[in-house]
Amino acid sequence: MLVVLVGVLVGCQSKVKKEEVQEAQDNDTTLSCCSNLPNRFQQATDPAVQSADDRQAKLEGMVLIPEGSFIMGGDSEWGRPDEFPHHKVKLSAFYMDIHEVTNQQFQDFVEATGYVTTAERKPDWEEMKNQVPPGTPKPPDEVLVAASLVFTPTDGPVSLNNPSIWWSWVSGADWRHPEGPGSSIEGKADYPVVHVSWEDAAAYANWAGKRLPTEAEWEYAARGGEQDVVYPWGKELIHEGKVKANSWDGRFPYDNQGKDGFVLAAPVGQYAPNAYGLYDMGGNVWEWCADWYRNDYYATCEKQGVVTNPQGPEDSHDPAEPYAQKKVTRGGSFLCNDDYCSGFRVAARMKTSWDTSLNHTGFRCVVSAE
Repeated sequence: MLVVLVGVLVGCQSKVKKEEVQEAQDNDTTLSCCSNLPNRFQQATDPAVQSADDRQAKLEGMVLIPEGSFIMGGDSEWGRPDEFPHHKVKLSAFYMDIHEVTNQQFQDFVEATGYVTTAERKPDWEEMKNQVPPGTPKPPDEVLVAASLVFTPTDGPVSLNNPSIWWSWVSGADWRHPEGPGSSIEGKADYPVVHVSWEDAAAYANWAGKRLPTEAEWEYAARGGEQDVVYPWGKELIHEGKVKANSWDGRFPYDNQGKDGFVLAAPVGQYAPNAYGLYDMGGNVWEWCADWYRNDYYATCEKQGVVTNPQGPEDSHDPAEPYAQKKVTRGGSFLCNDDYCSGFRVAARMKTSWDTSLNHTGFRCVVSAE
């Protein structure tokens, strides 16, 4: 039965020593969200012609990320196999949203276009079955309903190798109802919109005259102009010193002490920005990138020497779930901590099928500078 309909495996992996990276890369079986629906909205491109006023309005709430080069890839004991090998990337300048797209911004989009998100639509089995192993039985009709994935804390310690334990497929959960029926976003206009799939995020970006960042752009921006950092704020561990981000404080997935002020998502901009003035590049919610996910993509990049403005691989491949078409997400969320996934590292990658939506996943947009 489809993983996305019965629970989600979010793809966080145990610590990997650098000397074991190559062996682990060859045997990486990390699971993530799966299943795919056809793309309904093409990736946005920056308009070729626009007035100065229009462009200035579009750039409001964005910051210029200067052109430059950096070494992309894992840089700590928590580095996952697919974060290696290191490779050199050169990027042109671009503008990036200073914070994640909010409920208010997404509501403006929906009101202007009448857009209906993936979580609000009944799944089409005829489309979905092409993305699962042959012979997969059709789920019962009571499962094929508009729904999304909601985090549910456990009552106590559990194996961290089975994330489906703490994810629930909830009918009626969507961006307006982040915890399911009975919940709402009233009073949360400045919270990041969640329960948006990749195609939802791409649709918003297209409407706004923007685009989703490439994975390379996202990591470069998260580093804040510094190569020798592990997190958007530097090298200091997340639990040391002052509060730096919205993450899991305690024993995952059952004891969140909320030391950072929040148990679930936080309003955008609650913590200090990185050196580029970007908020929540670590923690709060995972953020969709434009790129397809391939476990071997970094090895391809390394062979090219210097890669200029990489757009990601041409297709998706995850050996653990070869039929699922996945996109990259970055930045970690309120569910991340160093004992589990350390997803708030600047080099940390996640892989999620592009039609999947969860209550810890959102996005931000970019605009090319030229």
